[in-house]
Order: sequence, then C-alpha cells, then structure tokens
Amino acid sequence: MAKSNKDQDITLRIAQQPEADELLARSPLAALVGMLLDQQVPMEWAFSGPYTLAGRMGGDDLDAHEIAAYDPEAFAELFTAKPALHRYPGSMAKRVQQLCQYLVAEYEGDASAVWSDVSSGAELRKRLNALPGFGTQKAQIFLALLGKQFGVRPTGWRQAAGSYGEAGSRRSVADITGPESLAEVRAFKQQAKQAARTTKRTTAT
Repeated sequence: MAKSNKDQDITLRIAQQPEADELLARSPLAALVGMLLDQQVPMEWAFSGPYTLAGRMGGDDLDAHEIAAYDPEAFAELFTAKPALHRYPGSMAKRVQQLCQYLVAEYEGDASAVWSDVSSGAELRKRLNALPGFGTQKAQIFLALLGKQFGVRPTGWRQAAGSYGEAGSRRSVADITGPESLAEVRAFKQQAKQAARTTKRTTAT
C-alpha cells in the first residue's frame, strides 16, 4: 500500500521558499494544486501558489471542501489580487475549484486518498489522469514526484511515470531538490522546447 505524506517527515525545495515548501511537504492538497498550476509559469511561481492562496483564505492549509463550496467570483478574486497567483488567474482559479469539487465527490475531500491505497503504479496514474486539469504528462510528472520525494512507491511506479520516473533524471519538478537541480531541470526544458521548434520547422519545410 502506498504511503501518504501525512505520515512522513519530508523536506522539499521546489518553491524555493521555505514556508511554501513546508506547506507542500505536509499538505497533499497543496501539492496537487501546485502541480495543477505548473503550466506556462515558472515552477517556483506555480508551487508557491498554494501557500499564497492559503494565506489569502485566512489559514495555514488548503481545504478541499471550503474551496469546492467557495463563491466562484470571490475565489477568482483570490487569484487575481496582486501579485496574481498565475499568468492566467481566472482560468486557473476555475480549474482549482473543479479539482477540489472532484476530490470532494470522489474522495470525501481527502487529496491523499488519491494515492494512499493504490496497489500499482498503473492504478495511480489512472487516478491522477482522472483529476480535472491532469492530462497524461501532468499525471506522470506528479506520479514521479510522489515516488521520488514523497515515498509513495506502489509496484511499477517508475514505469507508470514514464521517462519522468527515471532515477537521476532532470526532466521535471519531480527532480528538483534545490537551486542546482532547478537550474538543470530548467535547462532540460529549454532544450526540449528548442528541439521541438527545430523539428516543427524541419517538418514545415
């Protein structure tokens, strides 16, 4: 059975901000929300978002039931207030609320229940892929993050995470353990984007 990060002493350095990383380490929902926000913005911005959001909601953690029931317009304002929580604060506020509504409906609002009782990596990837806003790539990256840094390692988790699950890789947020690895992951992403652009140009001609 996979473990929950509630039961472990975990140290993260993803957001590069101690308070934000501490929240990610102890709050399964914060980690999921950070992963959801991780698109089209720097990784540190995305993963510090849950801490900022919790503060704006007047607490030291996020609650799926509270977010799911929040007035949509008022919730969007929490994202758009300066500094904004995302480059696209309105749409991301909606996605976070949809995620929490799904967690309430399917897991009684307990984010850790998504992975706490899974028996295989394939099952975990299927559950993550079913979350609103989590496509295949995002599901695999979060699966890798759970395995590499949270100790959630059901049978076959590396295979289910694809290339993101490879030991020693520097492909995603799952591999960030400090400023140096953050720089390496960022360099990898830039190289991948450049390669994709080159391929696109070659194909076009």
